[in-house]
Amino acid sequence: MRSDPALIGPLLERIAAWRAGHAGLFVLGVCGAQGSGKSTLVATLAERLTQAGVAVAALSLDDLYRTHAERQALAREVHPLLATRGVPGTHDVALGLATIAALERGEAAALPRFDKAADDRVPRGEWPHAPANAQVLLLEGWCLGAKPQDTAALAAPVNDLEAREDPDGVWRVHVNAALEADYQRLFARLDRLLLLAAPGWDVVAGWREQQEAELRQIGGARVMNPAGVARFIQHYERLTRHILSEMPTRADLTVRLGPNREVLELMPGA
Repeated sequence: MRSDPALIGPLLERIAAWRAGHAGLFVLGVCGAQGSGKSTLVATLAERLTQAGVAVAALSLDDLYRTHAERQALAREVHPLLATRGVPGTHDVALGLATIAALERGEAAALPRFDKAADDRVPRGEWPHAPANAQVLLLEGWCLGAKPQDTAALAAPVNDLEAREDPDGVWRVHVNAALEADYQRLFARLDRLLLLAAPGWDVVAGWREQQEAELRQIGGARVMNPAGVARFIQHYERLTRHILSEMPTRADLTVRLGPNREVLELMPGA
């Protein structure tokens, strides 16, 4: 996807059109399931925009994860599944809002970073800085821009993880409530929303296992075996299915992907 002219060129044109007449910091949100290529896409867009003389900052929702200690506290006080980073409720939304506010003020703001190998936030002194007077913020995340589900939709578990480890629904209700609250304040700051739409959940699960298999080959730290990946990915299943069902009707642009992440279609929002 990095150099796919079917996507990069048209996206740059759309960004230019979206920014026309826009005053201040322009925030483009990129939503995509695990393994969909959103990080690669954002890196490519940032590189091309920088080459064109646009001051760009890039941030991932993953870099806003709460610290390991904070998530352990949530696990003790609310539900054990909240020890695992990923779902709404495991991010420091206030940190994200403060970072955007600093960029809006034209500051060379420190951009949070999270070390997944250590499962903890990188010390603040090691964070990179955005350029001063950034014109564009590229913000990506697997659930970026997501809307909460109706309460009735939370009743039945969607997989074995929910059935066995959240039988009374405490975890999924907490996640949905978090998404409905502070996360909507963060998402409201998006000027435009782009969705990388996977063909379906089964493909997403396959992409995630493919990522982990590549790490196993090179001996990466904290690598999961196939059983571990299968359990881990179930934390994301409910909301990923919901996003793929409802977001294409309201995203400003939906990029429909094939099973090999090939671009099948660009679908402008209504």
